[in-house]
Amino acid sequence: MQAQLPERWGSARLSLVIEDEADCDRAAFLLGPVNPGRRGKQVRFQVGRGGRGPSANLVGRLLARLDGERVEGRLELLGADELPEAAPIVRPSLVAAWDADLARLPPDWSDLYCEVRLTSTDYLERAALLMAPLNPARYGGETGFRFRVARSFGYGASPEMTRRCLERVDEEGIRGSFCLLRVLADTYPNATQGPVWYVGGRSV
Repeated sequence: MQAQLPERWGSARLSLVIEDEADCDRAAFLLGPVNPGRRGKQVRFQVGRGGRGPSANLVGRLLARLDGERVEGRLELLGADELPEAAPIVRPSLVAAWDADLARLPPDWSDLYCEVRLTSTDYLERAALLMAPLNPARYGGETGFRFRVARSFGYGASPEMTRRCLERVDEEGIRGSFCLLRVLADTYPNATQGPVWYVGGRSV
């Protein structure tokens, strides 16, 4: 009967017609954990998965108990409901995420500390090569890189170079996420090439 169910079934309605009316009360009692409904010699109940009803394993065990007590009947599938199609997960490209974050920055932003986190370690080597102009650095045990962006001067790649590198990663089908970790605005360096951040006890 389970083989008759659609691939994406979520719940199914079953009917058990008891042959001997003297067994009806006993059958309803043994099926109590699935909250059956009885009408005459017919007992109806549901089976489901994903929290949509008693599990198939539970129903199987209860039916085995009926067999063990020699309660005879005819089990029928009355109908089944399918689970809705899961909406595909749409992740923005790295360039799209960069553009969106950049649009939210104040107009006088000057320095960024950014992170690209990849979905697989298989991408690390190729992504490092494509992002080389950004001077990407590994951090901790995460699968990704961090780098700096400088708008007009100081440490870090230019916004234009950053966008182009992220675009190259997207073009090769490398998947991941982009995040702005730190932002500085309206900075004026004095006898230095730019601000220095300390993360985990070291400068970045």
